Amino acid sequence: QVQLVESGGGLVQAGGSLRLSCAASGCTGSSCDMGWYRQAPGTEREFVAFISRIDGSTRYSDSVKGRFTISRDSAKNTVYLQMNSLKPEDTAIYYCKTILYASAVYWGQGTQVTVSS
Repeated sequence: QVQLVESGGGLVQAGGSLRLSCAASGCTGSSCDMGWYRQAPGTEREFVAFISRIDGSTRYSDSVKGRFTISRDSAKNTVYLQMNSLKPEDTAIYYCKTILYASAVYWGQGTQVTVSS
């Protein structure tokens, strides 16, 4: 069983930065692939970023590539999303997702990010 707790959301002006954190209890060592998704009002949840449990490789959606960076601290079982050069269209609820041993999927409760113009 995995529990995810996100933090770090808030209100920021366009061009600013935020760092989201997701603490994953129940993930140890290389057991969990980790990712971030987001959902804006009236839209479907969309992929943002992913980091592999095997080799730490990352991938990003085209809309955030070059601005966002996903990283992990395995000792703390925590994944981060550093968001720079934020735009109003980045406004959404951001969700942490983990896949335990490439099988069981877990979601966090979400954290609101609001970017003002």
